[in-house]
Amino acid sequence: MAGAVNRLSRFNMTALALGFAFLYLPIVILVIYSFNASRLVNVWGGWSLRWYVEFFNDRAMLEAAWMSLRVAAVSATLATLLGTLAAIGLARGERFAGRALFSGMLYSPLVMPEVISGLSLLLLFVALNAERGFWTVTVAHTTLTMCFVAVVVQSRLTSLDRSLEEAAMDLGCNPVKAFVMVTLPLILPAIVAGWMLAFTLSLDDVVIASFTTGPGSATLPIRIYSEVRLGVKPEINAICTLVIALITVLIVVASVASRLSSSQGESAAPL
Repeated sequence: MAGAVNRLSRFNMTALALGFAFLYLPIVILVIYSFNASRLVNVWGGWSLRWYVEFFNDRAMLEAAWMSLRVAAVSATLATLLGTLAAIGLARGERFAGRALFSGMLYSPLVMPEVISGLSLLLLFVALNAERGFWTVTVAHTTLTMCFVAVVVQSRLTSLDRSLEEAAMDLGCNPVKAFVMVTLPLILPAIVAGWMLAFTLSLDDVVIASFTTGPGSATLPIRIYSEVRLGVKPEINAICTLVIALITVLIVVASVASRLSSSQGESAAPL
């Protein structure tokens, strides 16, 4: 029996290692080759920061990166605000009229192909005679990512004990103050996670941005895609490594903030 358990354990470890290798080995190779001194991406020429310097001297790439960061930050903030409000409405308004229709419309971008979403948004902006640029991409990304925030926050709200809010109202708080003082701190990790997810999805999007962007407002993924069609340059490896580093920092900060929030909640809980 012990031998069978050991064999099963080794099999599980092997499967886990293969799974992690499948997911992360390409990223590790990309990061290593971003420090390659050679101009050929598949020929190692020694360690160098040459392509990072090239990126910071490439004005077009820097403008595209700044555009992506601004769009991601604004759209993630708007999506978090709207998605949180929608999640509260769905979690706390079980019997309001049109709930099923509202829920279906809210979550439809989760299953709808991005080509259809991008084309429909393009037709909307054309009908409104809106100049395509920063705000059209921001609105499009907000529409795309709001449903993801709503899913994350609603799952936290549905698992929350509403008796805590009721106890606060019994002690004299009005419903708004009870929500702000009791519920909001408890769902804050989910809100932060939703913001991070929305930020990452916006930073990564190519399809919807390609439909809704205009001249002089290309995002970084669109710029990289246009460069890759002519051949992969080592500079692109450096750019992607910087994006990976940014996302990693955000994940670490969110994880630390979530741990601190959980520890404060445990310390504040009555014994």
